[in-house]
Amino acid sequence: MKLSVTSWSFPQCNLSESTGLSNLLGINAIDLGYFYRSALDKNDLLEDYKKIITEINKYNIEYANLYHLFGNSLEDRNLADINNLEDNKKDLSTVTDFCVEANIPSIFVLPGVINHGQSRNNALKNSINSLNALNEITSKKNIQLLIEPHVHSYLESPDIVLELLSKVPGIKLALDYAHFACLGYTQDSVDVLAEHAGHVHLRQAKSGFLQTKLEEGTLNFPAMFGKLKEVGYDKYLSIEYVHQNYMMTVYDDVLSETIKMRDLFNQWKGE
Repeated sequence: MKLSVTSWSFPQCNLSESTGLSNLLGINAIDLGYFYRSALDKNDLLEDYKKIITEINKYNIEYANLYHLFGNSLEDRNLADINNLEDNKKDLSTVTDFCVEANIPSIFVLPGVINHGQSRNNALKNSINSLNALNEITSKKNIQLLIEPHVHSYLESPDIVLELLSKVPGIKLALDYAHFACLGYTQDSVDVLAEHAGHVHLRQAKSGFLQTKLEEGTLNFPAMFGKLKEVGYDKYLSIEYVHQNYMMTVYDDVLSETIKMRDLFNQWKGE
C-alpha cells in the first residue's frame, strides 16, 4: 500500500502547487479531479485530452486516480437516472482513453441519488444498469472503474453496497470509511467492503461528522490498514481531508491533518 493525496484537498493551490506539496511531504502521488484551482478542465479533456496530458506530464509525480463527475453536481447526469446513460457512455470512453495515455490506473464515479419519483431500490436498479454498461468501456482498456458510496447518495449502507457489487462484475469501490462512520455504522461493519476496494480515501470521522481531526474521531486507522493488508489490498491510500462548504468540512487544518495521517500510516508500516 502507498499514499497519495487528493488535488481537491488544497482548494487555493493550483495543480503545480498541489503536486509540489505532495512531493514535499514525501508522498509523491496525487488524485486528479475537476474542482478548485487544481482542477483539470473537463470540457478540454473531453474535446482534446492530449493537451491536458502535455500539461500534467510537466510534474514529476504519480497520478493515482481520476475522480470523474459526469454532470455539474451530485444530481446532474447521475447514474440512477437511466436517461443519462448514452451521454455518460460517450464521455467515459474519452475519459478512459485519457487515463490510458496518462497512466492513471483507475476512475472513480459516484453512484447517483434518489431522483424524483424513485425509491432507493429503483435508484439501485438503474445504477446497476448504468455501471454494467460503463464498466464494459473501462475494462476493455484495462482501467479500473470504481464507485464511491457516499452520504446523500442512494448507496448508504454496507448491505446495499454488497448487493450492487454482486450485480456489476468487475466493479470495485473507492472506499471511504468516513461516509459510513458519519451515518453511524461501526468500523467493523464496514470491514466487509475492504476486499472490494480498488482505491481508498483516508480521513477521520465520527457519527454525524464526515470529517474530524484525527484525535477527535472514531475510526481506528491501524485496524483499517491491517484489514486492508489482510485482504490483499496493495494500491493507493489517498488522504482526503477537504476544505469544502459541504457537511461542515471547513473547520480543519487540512495540511496538518494530512501530515498526521501520513505519519500514522508510516508508523504503522514501521517507517
